[in-house]
Amino acid sequence: MSRTTTVLFDLDGTLLPMDQERFTKHYFALLAQKLAAHGYEQERLIRSVWEGSAAMVRNTGEQTNEAVFWAVLRGIYGERIMEDLPVFEQYYHEEFEQVRQNCGFQPLSAEVVRLARQKGCRVVLATNPIFPAVATEARIRWAGLEPEDFDDITTYENSRHCKPNPAYYLEVTARMQVRPENCLMVGNDVTEDMVAERLGMRTFLVTDCLINRENRDIQTYPNGDFSKLKEWMEQVL
Repeated sequence: MSRTTTVLFDLDGTLLPMDQERFTKHYFALLAQKLAAHGYEQERLIRSVWEGSAAMVRNTGEQTNEAVFWAVLRGIYGERIMEDLPVFEQYYHEEFEQVRQNCGFQPLSAEVVRLARQKGCRVVLATNPIFPAVATEARIRWAGLEPEDFDDITTYENSRHCKPNPAYYLEVTARMQVRPENCLMVGNDVTEDMVAERLGMRTFLVTDCLINRENRDIQTYPNGDFSKLKEWMEQVL
């Protein structure tokens, strides 16, 4: 087996424990409330953001996810939405912090990132890039880490694909100048994270906040809680 030189960690539900449904609901509620004060009808705004997010997931790579998202919002609201970009930015610096209450804390998150470094690996924060950097960096800190702990962080500004598209992982490996077979992907979502195995990456499925929408047999992957992940990394890296 090829030597692992690069470890990719998912964020939401992996390094940062959370109930994704509760997190998303609170995130949208606060965003809609913020924009309502600027004349945006709440249900329409939430529906529009979902449409923009879906467009990012379908992105085929011609534009960044950021450009794809705002093209959808501009198509719905016109240039007015672009003039209100500072309001969205303010939301992520202020109200977004309240969403933290929907997240847990896993002290071993910082330990496994540090372990990967001690083993001589580079470390990538491979979170689905549907959020801007400001929101991703906030969630990294909620997990007890710092953006500087990672060699690369995928955000909607620097990415042109999303999970579960394998092209997302190829985009990461190209940027890191590493072959997939020299990578390990650690995540909690069977569909979005374990797809990396198809490219030849090693994988580990974290089961603390497991997402298995298709009810697949998880025993086909190395899997377990964070304690088991740490033990496994000690052995294989």
